[in-house]
Amino acid sequence: MINIVYRLKSPKFFEEAIDEIELGGVIVRPTYLSICQADQRYYQGSRPAEVLEEKLPMALIHEAVGEVVFDDSGEFKSGDNVVLIPNTPEGEDVYRANYSYNSKFRGSGFDGFTSDLIKLDVSRVVKIPDDFNLQVSAFIELLSVAYQGISKFDEIAITPKDVLGVWGDGNLGFITALLLKEKFPESKIFVFGKHMENLSLFSFADGIYPIHNVSKDVTIDHAFECVGSSASQSAIDQIIDLINPQGTINLFGVSEYPIPLNTRMVLEKGLTIQGNSRSEREDFVGVVETLKQNPKLFEYLEKLVTQIYEINSLNDLKEAFDRDYISRFGKTILKWNK
Repeated sequence: MINIVYRLKSPKFFEEAIDEIELGGVIVRPTYLSICQADQRYYQGSRPAEVLEEKLPMALIHEAVGEVVFDDSGEFKSGDNVVLIPNTPEGEDVYRANYSYNSKFRGSGFDGFTSDLIKLDVSRVVKIPDDFNLQVSAFIELLSVAYQGISKFDEIAITPKDVLGVWGDGNLGFITALLLKEKFPESKIFVFGKHMENLSLFSFADGIYPIHNVSKDVTIDHAFECVGSSASQSAIDQIIDLINPQGTINLFGVSEYPIPLNTRMVLEKGLTIQGNSRSEREDFVGVVETLKQNPKLFEYLEKLVTQIYEINSLNDLKEAFDRDYISRFGKTILKWNK
């Protein structure tokens, strides 16, 4: 089968390339895709020059849903709506696949989902119900990252979960706080952020706090850092100040810079720091099941869909990335008509 792949050749420059797909596995036609900050770092050329030279040209985007065109396993039928898993394990490993150096990740180590057709192993596809909102489903991958971290947190936390604090008022902070409230309904969820217009959207939270105006009597049992970049430092510093002894600090934010850490207080309070990155099949399945059981979550997640672009050409794709870059909140969704 002839396929066209739309790759980023150099920062802000996409090109078309003709590829051929052999029948086998599951072949999916992308329908809705979602732009992530990691995609923007490649598009804007903000990754180190040696990284760009090594990885480009490359198709971007690792958040997507699509429609099954062909499946030789018989597990899916033509027309099924599915979410695509970007993490691709290779060989046996003692580590969880999303942390293994033997895994490849679409839109980072090899081509992402900006192409006419995608060929995947059957294990890299999860069916979603026909009544799911496909615009929201496009970023199930991002939900799966939060789900994975929350599941790990639930396994290692040894102190009460009465008050859980989320730092970050962006997309990941919103999703993490929402999933925490769903999983721990008896816990209080406090959100700490910088932008009041964003914080006002966290209507499900038990408390919202501008980071520069937090009362001295506020304490938390466990924390989730969803800030990233150089701002991670001030967020982690504030977490260490407010967290109770033997709490866990769950890191989600990605930074290109080394972040200093107040190890004296980490030791004094006996804190556990857990890193979280990417996700695996069980996390996608868990998110889909959670959304099936709690369809009202879609009402909150729809607030994140701030821009929808129909993609019929490379110019449309470029415009979507340019507009997304100046957006301060929400997800840019691509309706993939290629």
